[in-house]
Amino acid sequence: MRKFADWWKHDKRYMTMCKAVLLGLLPLLCCVVYCAMQGKTIGQVYLPESEWNDELFYYKQVEGIVNYGYPLGYFGFNESHALKLSFAAWSPVLVFPWIIWGFLFGWNLMSPVICNIVLMMLCCFLFVWLTKPSWKQLGILGLLFCFYTPFVRYMLSVMPEVICFSMLITFYGLAINYLQKEKTYKLVLLFLLSGVMTLMRPYLLLFLLLPVYFWIRRSGWKGALGSGAVLAVVLGTYAAIKHYLGAEYFAPLFFTDWVTAFFEQGFFGGIRYTLSKLYYMGASFKGHTVQGLRTGLASGAFFAGYLVMMLVLIGQSIVDLRTWRRLSKASQKVEESVEQKQEAADRAERVREIGKHLVIEVHLAFSFVAMLFALLLMYKLTEGSKHLLTFMAAGVFVVAMMETRFYKKAVLIGVTFAYLYSYMAVDPYDYQVPFVREKREVQLEEWRETFAENIVLNRDEAPDFDNVVIWVFNDVIRDTEAGQKGAQSLSGAPCTQNTAWQVLYALPEGCGISCCMRDYVIENLDSLESRYLVTVSGGEIDALCGQAGYEELGRDEEAVLYQRY
Repeated sequence: MRKFADWWKHDKRYMTMCKAVLLGLLPLLCCVVYCAMQGKTIGQVYLPESEWNDELFYYKQVEGIVNYGYPLGYFGFNESHALKLSFAAWSPVLVFPWIIWGFLFGWNLMSPVICNIVLMMLCCFLFVWLTKPSWKQLGILGLLFCFYTPFVRYMLSVMPEVICFSMLITFYGLAINYLQKEKTYKLVLLFLLSGVMTLMRPYLLLFLLLPVYFWIRRSGWKGALGSGAVLAVVLGTYAAIKHYLGAEYFAPLFFTDWVTAFFEQGFFGGIRYTLSKLYYMGASFKGHTVQGLRTGLASGAFFAGYLVMMLVLIGQSIVDLRTWRRLSKASQKVEESVEQKQEAADRAERVREIGKHLVIEVHLAFSFVAMLFALLLMYKLTEGSKHLLTFMAAGVFVVAMMETRFYKKAVLIGVTFAYLYSYMAVDPYDYQVPFVREKREVQLEEWRETFAENIVLNRDEAPDFDNVVIWVFNDVIRDTEAGQKGAQSLSGAPCTQNTAWQVLYALPEGCGISCCMRDYVIENLDSLESRYLVTVSGGEIDALCGQAGYEELGRDEEAVLYQRY
Protein backbone atom coordinates (compact mmCIF):
# COMPACT_ATOMS: atom_id res chain seq x y z
CA MET A 1 0.00 0.00 0.00
CA ARG A 2 2.86 2.37 0.85
CA LYS A 3 4.51 1.58 -2.50
CA PHE A 4 1.32 2.42 -4.35
CA ALA A 5 0.99 5.69 -2.43
CA ASP A 6 4.57 6.66 -3.30
CA TRP A 7 3.98 5.85 -6.96
CA TRP A 8 0.78 7.91 -6.92
CA LYS A 9 2.49 10.95 -5.42
CA HIS A 10 5.76 10.68 -7.32
CA ASP A 11 4.08 10.61 -10.74
CA LYS A 12 1.49 13.16 -9.64
CA ARG A 13 -1.28 10.76 -10.58
CA TYR A 14 -3.75 12.70 -8.48
CA MET A 15 -3.25 15.76 -10.71
CA THR A 16 -3.62 13.69 -13.89
CA MET A 17 -6.76 12.14 -12.44
CA CYS A 18 -8.19 15.60 -11.77
CA LYS A 19 -7.50 16.70 -15.35
CA ALA A 20 -8.92 13.47 -16.76
CA VAL A 21 -12.14 13.81 -14.79
CA LEU A 22 -12.54 17.45 -15.87
CA LEU A 23 -12.20 16.65 -19.56
CA GLY A 24 -14.25 13.48 -19.14
CA LEU A 25 -17.20 15.55 -17.93
CA LEU A 26 -16.94 17.98 -20.86
CA PRO A 27 -18.96 15.92 -23.43
CA LEU A 28 -21.87 15.64 -21.01
CA LEU A 29 -21.63 19.34 -20.16
CA CYS A 30 -21.63 20.32 -23.86
CA CYS A 31 -24.74 18.21 -24.52
CA VAL A 32 -26.56 19.65 -21.48
CA VAL A 33 -25.69 23.23 -22.45
CA TYR A 34 -26.69 22.73 -26.10
CA CYS A 35 -30.08 21.27 -25.12
CA ALA A 36 -30.62 24.01 -22.53
CA MET A 37 -29.98 26.67 -25.19
CA GLN A 38 -32.87 25.13 -27.13
CA GLY A 39 -35.03 25.10 -24.03
CA LYS A 40 -34.81 21.30 -23.86
CA THR A 41 -33.11 18.52 -21.91
CA ILE A 42 -31.15 15.50 -23.12
CA GLY A 43 -34.14 13.34 -22.22
CA GLN A 44 -36.20 15.20 -24.85
CA VAL A 45 -33.94 14.13 -27.73
CA TYR A 46 -36.21 12.07 -29.98
CA LEU A 47 -34.62 10.07 -32.80
CA PRO A 48 -37.85 9.66 -34.87
CA GLU A 49 -37.87 13.45 -35.33
CA SER A 50 -34.53 13.30 -37.16
CA GLU A 51 -34.32 13.69 -40.93
CA TRP A 52 -31.26 11.41 -41.14
CA ASN A 53 -32.77 8.17 -42.45
CA ASP A 54 -29.52 6.16 -42.02
CA GLU A 55 -30.23 6.28 -38.30
CA LEU A 56 -33.34 4.12 -38.75
CA PHE A 57 -31.29 1.25 -40.18
CA TYR A 58 -28.63 1.44 -37.48
CA TYR A 59 -31.19 1.59 -34.69
CA LYS A 60 -33.41 -1.24 -35.91
CA GLN A 61 -30.49 -3.55 -36.76
CA VAL A 62 -29.03 -3.17 -33.26
CA GLU A 63 -32.50 -3.74 -31.84
CA GLY A 64 -32.77 -7.01 -33.76
CA ILE A 65 -29.31 -8.14 -32.65
CA VAL A 66 -29.98 -7.35 -28.99
CA ASN A 67 -33.30 -9.21 -29.00
CA TYR A 68 -32.57 -12.18 -31.27
CA GLY A 69 -28.84 -12.29 -32.00
CA TYR A 70 -29.49 -10.95 -35.51
CA PRO A 71 -32.52 -9.34 -37.21
CA LEU A 72 -35.23 -11.85 -38.16
CA GLY A 73 -35.85 -10.02 -41.44
CA TYR A 74 -33.46 -8.80 -44.11
CA PHE A 75 -32.09 -5.26 -44.15
CA GLY A 76 -31.30 -4.18 -47.68
CA PHE A 77 -32.02 -1.97 -50.69
CA ASN A 78 -34.41 -2.86 -53.53
CA GLU A 79 -34.75 -6.20 -51.69
CA SER A 80 -31.04 -6.98 -51.73
CA HIS A 81 -29.76 -8.94 -48.76
CA ALA A 82 -26.54 -10.34 -47.34
CA LEU A 83 -25.44 -13.87 -48.21
CA LYS A 84 -25.48 -14.71 -44.52
CA LEU A 85 -27.73 -13.35 -41.77
CA SER A 86 -29.56 -10.06 -42.27
CA PHE A 87 -27.39 -6.95 -42.10
CA ALA A 88 -27.41 -3.95 -44.45
CA ALA A 89 -24.53 -2.61 -46.56
CA TRP A 90 -22.34 -1.54 -43.65
CA SER A 91 -20.22 -3.79 -41.47
CA PRO A 92 -22.01 -4.83 -38.24
CA VAL A 93 -18.64 -4.27 -36.51
CA LEU A 94 -19.36 -0.56 -36.91
CA VAL A 95 -21.99 -0.62 -34.15
CA PHE A 96 -20.51 -3.14 -31.73
CA PRO A 97 -20.39 -0.69 -28.74
CA TRP A 98 -24.14 -0.14 -29.08
CA ILE A 99 -24.68 -3.90 -29.23
CA ILE A 100 -22.71 -4.37 -26.00
CA TRP A 101 -24.63 -1.49 -24.42
CA GLY A 102 -27.95 -3.03 -25.50
CA PHE A 103 -27.07 -6.41 -24.02
CA LEU A 104 -26.03 -4.79 -20.72
CA PHE A 105 -28.70 -2.09 -20.28
CA GLY A 106 -31.43 -2.79 -22.84
CA TRP A 107 -32.20 -0.95 -26.07
CA ASN A 108 -34.63 1.94 -26.51
CA LEU A 109 -34.70 5.32 -28.26
CA MET A 110 -32.42 6.92 -25.66
CA SER A 111 -29.90 4.07 -25.53
CA PRO A 112 -27.63 5.15 -28.42
CA VAL A 113 -27.61 8.75 -27.19
CA ILE A 114 -26.58 7.79 -23.66
CA CYS A 115 -24.05 5.28 -25.00
CA ASN A 116 -22.53 7.93 -27.31
CA ILE A 117 -22.11 10.40 -24.45
CA VAL A 118 -20.54 7.74 -22.24
CA LEU A 119 -18.15 6.73 -25.04
CA MET A 120 -16.99 10.32 -25.55
CA MET A 121 -16.61 10.85 -21.82
CA LEU A 122 -14.57 7.67 -21.54
CA CYS A 123 -12.29 8.49 -24.48
CA CYS A 124 -11.67 12.03 -23.16
CA PHE A 125 -10.78 10.61 -19.74
CA LEU A 126 -8.45 8.01 -21.26
CA PHE A 127 -6.74 10.49 -23.56
CA VAL A 128 -5.80 12.76 -20.67
CA TRP A 129 -4.76 9.84 -18.48
CA LEU A 130 -2.53 8.47 -21.23
CA THR A 131 -0.97 11.72 -22.46
CA LYS A 132 -0.75 13.81 -19.25
CA PRO A 133 -1.26 17.23 -20.87
CA SER A 134 -0.31 20.48 -19.17
CA TRP A 135 -3.04 22.80 -17.92
CA LYS A 136 -2.55 25.00 -20.99
CA GLN A 137 -2.92 22.04 -23.31
CA LEU A 138 -5.99 20.88 -21.40
CA GLY A 139 -7.54 24.35 -21.71
CA ILE A 140 -6.88 24.48 -25.46
CA LEU A 141 -8.29 21.00 -25.85
CA GLY A 142 -11.44 21.93 -23.95
CA LEU A 143 -12.02 25.04 -26.08
CA LEU A 144 -11.46 23.22 -29.38
CA PHE A 145 -13.80 20.45 -28.23
CA CYS A 146 -16.54 23.01 -27.56
CA PHE A 147 -16.01 24.78 -30.89
CA TYR A 148 -16.18 21.52 -32.83
CA THR A 149 -19.98 21.21 -32.56
CA PRO A 150 -20.22 17.96 -34.62
CA PHE A 151 -19.19 16.29 -31.35
CA VAL A 152 -22.53 17.30 -29.80
CA ARG A 153 -24.64 16.75 -32.92
CA TYR A 154 -23.43 13.19 -33.36
CA MET A 155 -23.53 12.32 -29.68
CA LEU A 156 -27.23 13.20 -29.75
CA SER A 157 -27.93 10.89 -32.68
CA VAL A 158 -27.82 7.22 -33.68
CA MET A 159 -25.06 7.68 -36.25
CA PRO A 160 -21.86 5.66 -35.62
CA GLU A 161 -19.53 8.64 -36.07
CA VAL A 162 -19.08 9.00 -32.30
CA ILE A 163 -17.94 5.37 -32.11
CA CYS A 164 -15.26 6.21 -34.70
CA PHE A 165 -14.40 9.48 -32.91
CA SER A 166 -13.89 7.82 -29.55
CA MET A 167 -11.87 4.88 -30.86
CA LEU A 168 -9.51 7.07 -32.91
CA ILE A 169 -8.98 9.57 -30.08
CA THR A 170 -8.18 6.70 -27.71
CA PHE A 171 -5.87 5.26 -30.37
CA TYR A 172 -3.82 8.47 -30.56
CA GLY A 173 -3.74 8.80 -26.78
CA LEU A 174 -2.31 5.29 -26.56
CA ALA A 175 0.16 6.03 -29.39
CA ILE A 176 1.48 9.09 -27.52
CA ASN A 177 1.73 7.02 -24.35
CA TYR A 178 3.59 4.28 -26.23
CA LEU A 179 6.20 6.78 -27.43
CA GLN A 180 6.73 7.92 -23.85
CA LYS A 181 7.41 4.38 -22.65
CA GLU A 182 7.46 1.60 -25.22
CA LYS A 183 5.79 -1.56 -23.97
CA THR A 184 4.73 -4.63 -25.95
CA TYR A 185 1.18 -4.69 -24.57
CA LYS A 186 0.64 -1.11 -25.76
CA LEU A 187 1.70 -2.07 -29.27
CA VAL A 188 -0.70 -5.02 -29.19
CA LEU A 189 -3.53 -2.70 -28.11
CA LEU A 190 -2.67 -0.27 -30.92
CA PHE A 191 -2.92 -3.10 -33.46
CA LEU A 192 -6.19 -4.25 -31.90
CA LEU A 193 -7.77 -0.78 -31.96
CA SER A 194 -6.67 0.06 -35.50
CA GLY A 195 -7.63 -3.42 -36.74
CA VAL A 196 -11.16 -3.09 -35.37
CA MET A 197 -11.43 0.42 -36.85
CA THR A 198 -10.43 -0.98 -40.26
CA LEU A 199 -13.19 -3.59 -39.99
CA MET A 200 -15.60 -0.75 -39.20
CA ARG A 201 -14.65 1.46 -42.15
CA PRO A 202 -11.93 0.45 -44.62
CA TYR A 203 -10.29 3.88 -44.96
CA LEU A 204 -9.36 3.68 -41.27
CA LEU A 205 -6.68 1.27 -42.45
CA LEU A 206 -4.55 4.43 -42.59
CA PHE A 207 -4.24 4.27 -38.80
CA LEU A 208 -3.13 0.64 -38.82
CA LEU A 209 0.04 1.91 -40.50
CA LEU A 210 1.20 3.65 -37.30
CA PRO A 211 1.62 0.49 -35.16
CA VAL A 212 3.13 -1.15 -38.25
CA TYR A 213 5.79 1.59 -38.25
CA PHE A 214 6.35 1.16 -34.50
CA TRP A 215 6.84 -2.60 -34.85
CA ILE A 216 9.21 -2.34 -37.80
CA ARG A 217 11.26 0.34 -36.05
CA ARG A 218 11.42 -1.84 -32.96
CA SER A 219 12.05 -5.30 -34.48
CA GLY A 220 13.25 -4.74 -38.05
CA TRP A 221 12.43 -7.50 -40.52
CA LYS A 222 10.58 -9.52 -37.86
CA GLY A 223 8.29 -6.55 -37.31
CA ALA A 224 7.82 -6.21 -41.07
CA LEU A 225 6.82 -9.87 -41.44
CA GLY A 226 4.53 -9.71 -38.41
CA SER A 227 2.91 -6.51 -39.63
CA GLY A 228 2.35 -8.06 -43.05
CA ALA A 229 0.59 -10.99 -41.42
CA VAL A 230 -1.61 -8.68 -39.33
CA LEU A 231 -2.53 -6.62 -42.40
CA ALA A 232 -3.40 -9.78 -44.34
CA VAL A 233 -5.65 -11.05 -41.53
CA VAL A 234 -7.43 -7.70 -41.08
CA LEU A 235 -8.00 -7.16 -44.80
CA GLY A 236 -9.08 -10.77 -45.29
CA THR A 237 -11.55 -10.47 -42.42
CA TYR A 238 -12.93 -7.23 -43.83
CA ALA A 239 -13.35 -8.84 -47.27
CA ALA A 240 -15.19 -11.78 -45.71
CA ILE A 241 -17.49 -9.50 -43.70
CA LYS A 242 -18.22 -7.42 -46.79
CA HIS A 243 -18.84 -10.50 -48.94
CA TYR A 244 -20.99 -12.53 -46.55
CA LEU A 245 -22.61 -9.96 -44.25
CA GLY A 246 -23.09 -6.94 -46.53
CA ALA A 247 -26.21 -6.28 -48.62
CA GLU A 248 -25.81 -4.63 -52.00
CA TYR A 249 -26.48 -0.89 -51.87
CA PHE A 250 -28.29 1.15 -54.56
CA ALA A 251 -24.93 2.24 -55.95
CA PRO A 252 -21.32 1.29 -55.15
CA LEU A 253 -20.27 2.57 -51.73
CA PHE A 254 -16.94 3.60 -53.22
CA PHE A 255 -15.65 3.72 -56.79
CA THR A 256 -12.64 1.93 -58.25
CA ASP A 257 -12.89 3.12 -61.87
CA TRP A 258 -9.52 4.86 -61.56
CA VAL A 259 -7.95 1.48 -60.67
CA THR A 260 -9.60 -0.45 -63.52
CA ALA A 261 -8.48 2.31 -65.92
CA PHE A 262 -4.89 1.05 -65.56
CA PHE A 263 -5.95 -2.41 -66.79
CA GLU A 264 -8.25 -1.15 -69.54
CA GLN A 265 -6.22 1.81 -70.84
CA GLY A 266 -2.69 0.82 -69.91
CA PHE A 267 -0.32 2.45 -67.45
CA PHE A 268 -0.18 5.91 -69.04
CA GLY A 269 -3.89 5.82 -69.86
CA GLY A 270 -4.60 5.02 -66.21
CA ILE A 271 -2.46 7.95 -65.09
CA ARG A 272 -4.28 10.30 -67.49
CA TYR A 273 -7.66 9.06 -66.27
CA THR A 274 -6.68 9.39 -62.61
CA LEU A 275 -5.30 12.92 -63.07
CA SER A 276 -8.37 14.03 -65.01
CA LYS A 277 -10.66 12.64 -62.32
CA LEU A 278 -8.64 14.42 -59.63
CA TYR A 279 -8.95 17.65 -61.62
CA TYR A 280 -12.72 17.52 -62.09
CA MET A 281 -13.44 16.22 -58.60
CA GLY A 282 -11.05 18.82 -57.21
CA ALA A 283 -12.97 21.56 -59.00
CA SER A 284 -16.21 20.26 -57.49
CA PHE A 285 -14.52 20.03 -54.08
CA LYS A 286 -13.45 23.66 -54.41
CA GLY A 287 -17.00 24.70 -55.32
CA HIS A 288 -18.42 22.95 -52.26
CA THR A 289 -15.75 24.54 -50.04
CA VAL A 290 -16.50 28.06 -51.31
CA GLN A 291 -20.22 27.49 -50.75
CA GLY A 292 -19.48 26.25 -47.26
CA LEU A 293 -17.57 29.44 -46.45
CA ARG A 294 -20.24 31.68 -48.01
CA THR A 295 -23.52 30.01 -47.12
CA GLY A 296 -22.71 27.31 -44.56
CA LEU A 297 -23.32 24.38 -46.94
CA ALA A 298 -22.53 21.45 -44.65
CA SER A 299 -20.35 19.42 -47.03
CA GLY A 300 -18.38 22.55 -47.95
CA ALA A 301 -18.03 23.51 -44.29
CA PHE A 302 -16.61 20.07 -43.54
CA PHE A 303 -14.18 20.43 -46.45
CA ALA A 304 -13.06 23.89 -45.31
CA GLY A 305 -12.44 22.80 -41.73
CA TYR A 306 -10.63 19.71 -42.97
CA LEU A 307 -8.30 21.74 -45.21
CA VAL A 308 -7.42 24.19 -42.43
CA MET A 309 -6.58 21.41 -40.00
CA MET A 310 -4.62 19.51 -42.66
CA LEU A 311 -2.51 22.59 -43.45
CA VAL A 312 -1.87 23.17 -39.74
CA LEU A 313 -0.70 19.57 -39.30
CA ILE A 314 1.54 19.75 -42.37
CA GLY A 315 2.99 23.10 -41.31
CA GLN A 316 3.69 21.97 -37.76
CA SER A 317 5.24 18.74 -39.04
CA ILE A 318 7.65 20.69 -41.26
CA VAL A 319 8.59 23.07 -38.43
CA ASP A 320 9.16 20.24 -35.95
CA LEU A 321 11.14 18.25 -38.52
CA ARG A 322 13.52 21.16 -39.08
CA THR A 323 13.93 21.73 -35.35
CA TRP A 324 14.52 18.03 -34.76
CA ARG A 325 17.23 17.87 -37.43
CA ARG A 326 18.95 21.01 -36.18
CA LEU A 327 19.03 19.83 -32.57
CA SER A 328 20.06 16.33 -33.62
CA LYS A 329 23.13 17.69 -35.41
CA ALA A 330 23.99 19.94 -32.48
CA SER A 331 23.68 17.08 -29.96
CA GLN A 332 26.21 15.03 -31.92
CA LYS A 333 29.03 17.46 -31.19
CA VAL A 334 31.56 16.36 -28.57
CA GLU A 335 31.30 18.53 -25.47
CA GLU A 336 34.11 18.96 -22.93
CA SER A 337 33.00 21.08 -19.98
CA VAL A 338 30.34 20.10 -17.45
CA GLU A 339 28.12 22.93 -18.60
CA GLN A 340 28.44 21.85 -22.22
CA LYS A 341 27.68 18.24 -21.34
CA GLN A 342 24.57 19.34 -19.49
CA GLU A 343 23.48 21.42 -22.48
CA ALA A 344 24.08 18.42 -24.74
CA ALA A 345 21.96 16.22 -22.44
CA ASP A 346 19.18 18.82 -22.48
CA ARG A 347 19.33 18.99 -26.27
CA ALA A 348 19.18 15.20 -26.52
CA GLU A 349 16.11 15.14 -24.28
CA ARG A 350 14.56 17.88 -26.38
CA VAL A 351 15.29 15.88 -29.53
CA ARG A 352 13.49 12.88 -28.06
CA GLU A 353 10.45 14.95 -27.08
CA ILE A 354 10.18 16.62 -30.48
CA GLY A 355 10.63 13.23 -32.13
CA LYS A 356 7.64 11.83 -30.26
CA HIS A 357 5.39 14.71 -31.30
CA LEU A 358 6.77 14.55 -34.84
CA VAL A 359 5.77 10.91 -35.34
CA ILE A 360 2.16 11.63 -34.35
CA GLU A 361 1.91 14.87 -36.35
CA VAL A 362 3.44 13.40 -39.51
CA HIS A 363 1.25 10.32 -39.38
CA LEU A 364 -1.96 12.29 -38.90
CA ALA A 365 -0.95 14.78 -41.61
CA PHE A 366 -0.24 11.86 -43.97
CA SER A 367 -3.63 10.35 -43.10
CA PHE A 368 -5.36 13.66 -43.85
CA VAL A 369 -3.70 13.92 -47.26
CA ALA A 370 -4.35 10.26 -48.12
CA MET A 371 -8.01 10.54 -47.12
CA LEU A 372 -8.41 13.67 -49.24
CA PHE A 373 -7.20 11.78 -52.32
CA ALA A 374 -9.42 8.82 -51.40
CA LEU A 375 -12.41 11.17 -51.15
CA LEU A 376 -11.73 12.69 -54.57
CA LEU A 377 -11.14 9.35 -56.27
CA MET A 378 -13.50 6.95 -54.52
CA TYR A 379 -16.46 8.71 -52.86
CA LYS A 380 -19.38 10.96 -53.71
CA LEU A 381 -18.44 14.33 -52.26
CA THR A 382 -21.68 15.08 -50.43
CA GLU A 383 -21.95 11.61 -48.87
CA GLY A 384 -18.21 11.26 -48.29
CA SER A 385 -17.89 14.60 -46.50
CA LYS A 386 -19.10 13.17 -43.18
CA HIS A 387 -16.24 10.66 -43.20
CA LEU A 388 -13.84 13.58 -42.77
CA LEU A 389 -15.36 14.39 -39.39
CA THR A 390 -13.53 11.49 -37.72
CA PHE A 391 -10.17 12.81 -38.90
CA MET A 392 -10.95 16.31 -37.62
CA ALA A 393 -12.12 14.91 -34.28
CA ALA A 394 -8.73 13.22 -33.81
CA GLY A 395 -7.03 16.40 -35.06
CA VAL A 396 -8.63 18.42 -32.26
CA PHE A 397 -6.80 16.31 -29.68
CA VAL A 398 -3.49 16.13 -31.52
CA VAL A 399 -3.36 19.88 -32.24
CA ALA A 400 -4.09 20.65 -28.59
CA MET A 401 -0.97 18.67 -27.63
CA MET A 402 1.30 20.71 -29.92
CA GLU A 403 3.91 22.68 -27.98
CA THR A 404 3.85 25.88 -30.03
CA ARG A 405 4.38 29.43 -28.89
CA PHE A 406 1.14 31.33 -28.19
CA TYR A 407 -0.84 28.37 -29.61
CA LYS A 408 -1.51 30.36 -32.79
CA LYS A 409 -2.39 27.24 -34.78
CA ALA A 410 -4.92 26.12 -32.18
CA VAL A 411 -6.48 29.60 -32.20
CA LEU A 412 -6.73 29.49 -36.00
CA ILE A 413 -8.53 26.15 -35.86
CA GLY A 414 -10.80 27.34 -33.05
CA VAL A 415 -11.84 30.45 -35.00
CA THR A 416 -12.43 28.33 -38.10
CA PHE A 417 -14.62 25.89 -36.19
CA ALA A 418 -16.57 28.67 -34.49
CA TYR A 419 -17.29 30.32 -37.84
CA LEU A 420 -18.16 27.18 -39.80
CA TYR A 421 -19.93 25.04 -37.19
CA SER A 422 -21.62 27.66 -35.01
CA TYR A 423 -22.04 30.97 -36.84
CA MET A 424 -22.72 29.44 -40.29
CA ALA A 425 -24.45 26.29 -39.01
CA VAL A 426 -27.91 27.37 -40.13
CA ASP A 427 -29.28 24.34 -41.99
CA PRO A 428 -31.51 22.42 -39.55
CA TYR A 429 -31.12 19.18 -41.56
CA ASP A 430 -27.39 19.01 -40.83
CA TYR A 431 -27.08 20.74 -37.47
CA GLN A 432 -30.38 20.72 -35.55
CA VAL A 433 -30.67 18.04 -32.88
CA PRO A 434 -34.13 16.35 -33.07
CA PHE A 435 -36.36 17.01 -30.08
CA VAL A 436 -39.68 15.40 -29.30
CA ARG A 437 -42.93 16.82 -30.69
CA GLU A 438 -46.31 15.63 -29.51
CA LYS A 439 -47.61 15.02 -33.04
CA ARG A 440 -44.80 12.63 -33.97
CA GLU A 441 -44.90 10.92 -30.59
CA VAL A 442 -48.65 10.27 -30.92
CA GLN A 443 -48.20 9.10 -34.51
CA LEU A 444 -45.52 6.62 -33.50
CA GLU A 445 -47.62 5.24 -30.66
CA GLU A 446 -50.56 4.70 -33.03
CA TRP A 447 -48.35 2.94 -35.57
CA ARG A 448 -46.75 0.83 -32.83
CA GLU A 449 -50.21 -0.51 -31.99
CA THR A 450 -51.00 -1.06 -35.69
CA PHE A 451 -47.74 -2.92 -36.33
CA ALA A 452 -48.09 -5.02 -33.17
CA GLU A 453 -51.62 -6.10 -34.14
CA ASN A 454 -50.90 -6.93 -37.78
CA ILE A 455 -47.25 -7.89 -38.29
CA VAL A 456 -46.52 -11.48 -37.32
CA LEU A 457 -42.84 -12.45 -37.35
CA ASN A 458 -41.77 -15.90 -38.50
CA ARG A 459 -39.18 -16.97 -35.92
CA ASP A 460 -38.77 -20.53 -37.20
CA GLU A 461 -37.28 -19.58 -40.59
CA ALA A 462 -35.16 -16.52 -39.98
CA PRO A 463 -33.91 -14.41 -41.56
CA ASP A 464 -36.75 -14.50 -44.06
CA PHE A 465 -38.70 -12.14 -46.32
CA ASP A 466 -41.80 -12.96 -44.26
CA ASN A 467 -40.30 -10.62 -41.67
CA VAL A 468 -39.46 -7.74 -44.03
CA VAL A 469 -41.27 -4.43 -44.53
CA ILE A 470 -40.59 -2.61 -47.78
CA TRP A 471 -40.02 1.08 -47.19
CA VAL A 472 -40.93 2.78 -50.47
CA PHE A 473 -38.56 5.72 -50.46
CA ASN A 474 -40.93 8.15 -52.18
CA ASP A 475 -43.94 8.26 -54.47
CA VAL A 476 -45.96 10.57 -56.69
CA ILE A 477 -49.06 12.21 -55.23
CA ARG A 478 -51.90 12.97 -57.64
CA ASP A 479 -54.94 13.23 -55.39
CA THR A 480 -54.82 16.32 -53.16
CA GLU A 481 -57.48 15.01 -50.80
CA ALA A 482 -55.83 11.65 -50.22
CA GLY A 483 -52.31 12.98 -49.86
CA GLN A 484 -50.71 14.96 -47.12
CA LYS A 485 -51.88 18.53 -46.82
CA GLY A 486 -49.63 20.84 -48.78
CA ALA A 487 -47.96 18.01 -50.72
CA GLN A 488 -49.29 19.25 -54.07
CA SER A 489 -48.94 22.56 -55.86
CA LEU A 490 -51.94 24.82 -56.43
CA SER A 491 -51.99 23.92 -60.12
CA GLY A 492 -52.86 20.34 -59.25
CA ALA A 493 -49.78 18.95 -60.96
CA PRO A 494 -48.36 15.75 -59.45
CA CYS A 495 -45.42 16.03 -57.08
CA THR A 496 -43.02 13.67 -55.36
CA GLN A 497 -43.30 13.07 -51.63
CA ASN A 498 -41.05 11.05 -49.34
CA THR A 499 -42.62 8.32 -47.26
CA ALA A 500 -42.84 9.14 -43.54
CA TRP A 501 -40.16 6.57 -42.79
CA GLN A 502 -39.94 7.75 -39.18
CA VAL A 503 -42.99 5.58 -38.38
CA LEU A 504 -40.82 2.51 -39.03
CA TYR A 505 -39.13 3.07 -35.67
CA ALA A 506 -42.35 1.54 -34.29
CA LEU A 507 -41.88 -1.78 -36.12
CA PRO A 508 -41.66 -4.90 -33.90
CA GLU A 509 -38.20 -5.87 -32.68
CA GLY A 510 -36.40 -8.05 -35.21
CA CYS A 511 -38.40 -6.88 -38.21
CA GLY A 512 -36.28 -6.23 -41.32
CA ILE A 513 -36.51 -3.16 -43.56
CA SER A 514 -35.79 -3.02 -47.29
CA CYS A 515 -35.54 0.52 -48.63
CA CYS A 516 -36.85 0.37 -52.19
CA MET A 517 -37.01 2.97 -54.94
CA ARG A 518 -40.38 3.79 -56.46
CA ASP A 519 -39.46 2.49 -59.92
CA TYR A 520 -38.30 -0.84 -58.52
CA VAL A 521 -41.58 -1.37 -56.65
CA ILE A 522 -43.74 -0.48 -59.67
CA GLU A 523 -41.74 -2.70 -62.04
CA ASN A 524 -41.79 -5.67 -59.65
CA LEU A 525 -45.17 -5.20 -57.98
CA ASP A 526 -46.28 -8.73 -58.83
CA SER A 527 -42.99 -10.38 -57.87
CA LEU A 528 -41.87 -8.60 -54.71
CA GLU A 529 -40.55 -10.97 -52.06
CA SER A 530 -41.18 -8.98 -48.88
CA ARG A 531 -44.41 -9.64 -47.05
CA TYR A 532 -45.24 -6.08 -45.98
CA LEU A 533 -45.02 -2.67 -47.63
CA VAL A 534 -45.20 0.90 -46.32
CA THR A 535 -45.67 3.73 -48.79
CA VAL A 536 -47.00 7.27 -49.15
CA SER A 537 -50.68 7.55 -48.30
CA GLY A 538 -52.57 8.65 -51.42
CA GLY A 539 -49.67 8.00 -53.79
CA GLU A 540 -49.59 6.02 -57.03
CA ILE A 541 -48.14 2.92 -55.37
CA ASP A 542 -50.91 3.13 -52.76
CA ALA A 543 -53.46 2.91 -55.59
CA LEU A 544 -51.56 0.11 -57.37
CA CYS A 545 -51.43 -1.95 -54.16
CA GLY A 546 -55.19 -1.63 -53.81
CA GLN A 547 -55.71 -2.70 -57.41
CA ALA A 548 -53.36 -5.68 -56.93
CA GLY A 549 -55.48 -6.92 -54.04
CA TYR A 550 -52.99 -6.24 -51.26
CA GLU A 551 -54.57 -6.19 -47.80
CA GLU A 552 -54.53 -2.76 -46.16
CA LEU A 553 -53.53 -3.05 -42.49
CA GLY A 554 -53.22 0.57 -41.40
CA ARG A 555 -53.23 4.14 -42.64
CA ASP A 556 -52.81 7.74 -41.55
CA GLU A 557 -52.44 10.97 -43.54
CA GLU A 558 -48.76 10.27 -44.27
CA ALA A 559 -48.25 6.52 -44.60
CA VAL A 560 -50.12 3.32 -45.37
CA LEU A 561 -49.24 -0.31 -44.52
CA TYR A 562 -50.07 -3.22 -46.84
CA GLN A 563 -49.65 -6.97 -46.54
CA ARG A 564 -48.88 -8.69 -49.83
CA TYR A 565 -49.70 -12.27 -48.83
